[in-house]
Amino acid sequence: MELVRCVSCDGYGWFEDETTAQAIDCDWCDGTGYVYRDAQGIDHKIPASDYGKVADQLEKLEAQRLHEMGYTGQAKHPKDQDIRKK
Repeated sequence: MELVRCVSCDGYGWFEDETTAQAIDCDWCDGTGYVYRDAQGIDHKIPASDYGKVADQLEKLEAQRLHEMGYTGQAKHPKDQDIRKK
């Protein structure tokens, strides 16, 4: 099976409730933003037991998604983030 961006939430993993403005995890991907797509093109949630196996792939897919949105920076360790130095 192939890892692909969730078509329901477009990789965000959540939605904003229109009435309460609260963040709600996407039911299709369980909040991960990505799903397995089988040979028939049917999407399936990634089982929690598989997260360790696909973590590197998920990180790469997420970095790609962020770059598509225009993000050009690199991740910083929390101790190196300006906002946390104050």
